[in-house]
Amino acid sequence: MESGTKLKAQQSLASTQADKITSADKNTFSHLVLDGKGPIAVEFMSYGCSHCGTLEPILQQVASMLESKVKIFRVNTETEKELATTFQVEATPTLIMFLNGKNVGKIVGPTPTVSSILTAMAQPFRGFS
Repeated sequence: MESGTKLKAQQSLASTQADKITSADKNTFSHLVLDGKGPIAVEFMSYGCSHCGTLEPILQQVASMLESKVKIFRVNTETEKELATTFQVEATPTLIMFLNGKNVGKIVGPTPTVSSILTAMAQPFRGFS
C-alpha cells in the first residue's frame, strides 16, 4: 500500500509541475540517447523506489538549470528491464552520463543536493563545449 501511495504522490507532482525530464524506453532509447549529440544524462529509476522519489524534485531542478546544456532522460527499470540489464543497473536511482552516445560516467544511489548532482554530472562532461 505504501508504494502505491508514493506512486500517486509522484504522479501528482509530475502533473502539477512541468516535467523537465523526458521518459525513454526500448523503442526510443537509441534515437534519444545513443544517437544523441552532446551531453546526456539518463536516470534509471522505479516508481516504487523511495530514493528515486526523493531525487525527483532535485533532478527536476538540475534539469531546469542545465536544459540548454545537458539533456536528461528517465528510464523506468520496472518496465524496461532489458535497458537496465544492458547498462548494468543494479540499484535505483542510477544516473548514467553519455557524451555523443558514449557512456562516460555513472552515479549510483541517492545524491541529496542540487550541488552534488551538478558536481557529479560535471565530471564526465569536463572539457565539452
